[in-house]
Amino acid sequence: MSALIIHGHFYQPPRENPWTGEVEREPSAVPYHDWNERIHSESYGPNAFARITGDVADYVVNNYTNISFNFGPTLLSWLEKAQPRTYQRILDADRESAVERDGHGNAIAQAYGHAILPLSNDRDRLTQIVWGIEDFRHRFKREPESLWLPEAACNDATLGTLIDFGLRYVILAPEQAKNVRAPGGQWKHVGASVDTTRPYRYSHPDGSGRSLAIFFYNGPLARAIAFERVLTSSRELVDRFEAAAKQGPLVNIATDGETYGHHFKFGDLCLAHALEVEAKQAGFWITNYGEFLDRNSPDWQVEIENGPKGEGSSWSCAHGVGRWSH
Repeated sequence: MSALIIHGHFYQPPRENPWTGEVEREPSAVPYHDWNERIHSESYGPNAFARITGDVADYVVNNYTNISFNFGPTLLSWLEKAQPRTYQRILDADRESAVERDGHGNAIAQAYGHAILPLSNDRDRLTQIVWGIEDFRHRFKREPESLWLPEAACNDATLGTLIDFGLRYVILAPEQAKNVRAPGGQWKHVGASVDTTRPYRYSHPDGSGRSLAIFFYNGPLARAIAFERVLTSSRELVDRFEAAAKQGPLVNIATDGETYGHHFKFGDLCLAHALEVEAKQAGFWITNYGEFLDRNSPDWQVEIENGPKGEGSSWSCAHGVGRWSH
């Protein structure tokens, strides 16, 4: 049985007027008051209450119970105030998935803002991570196992800080891998061709032996979901999952969460039917990274691509993070 993990990164920048604390009208979001409301109507809300047509009757599912996810803390603050039903469904999904998946909830933390952490100084990087962890504890009432890095941007210093805080794993793009080593083997350069069907052990750069696991998501499949209109058919989506499963025991994908409904209309319904019905019929074990790690401890090691000047790489640019510094 192949494991299937779909991760959604949900984020909006804070749109509140800092003087009033309110989101002002944004004409480009018509017919909605602002872009938060529009994207909530198209994605965040529909994924919390996705309707599936059954043989006897329709029923509603909470997509957040079937996917790994992170929400930016500033977005959660807005949802808590403006859309409390959706906000509660997100919290419920984490609690319910923790019960179902041996204590591993689907939610992971996110750096508090959307700062590119490899470009941050030590104090700012620490602040972003600490605030993200504390916001997660406040909302989800548990310790996070992972933290989403904005733009998946990282370097050795960033990953070392995550290890310092006891985080268990991180999700990166395949292009961010550099070298891997099999048990008892030699280091081998792989780059974007890294095998995404297994986790890897990344060791702290201080030589202490402390480590975390890195999951590199399936790049071609993630791009197909994000850009190739695969979400027009749940059958085609699951066919893609099955094709990817031939490569190994894990299929894992990470995209912007807004892909499901906002970027692609009815993508939320496609996701719901694919995970609730067809993927299960195809024999997939729908899980999250924490539960998968319990059963599949990483025995391969990995080194990441640190980019020019050691400033790191990101999921949108494996060659570096210069687009945010120039």
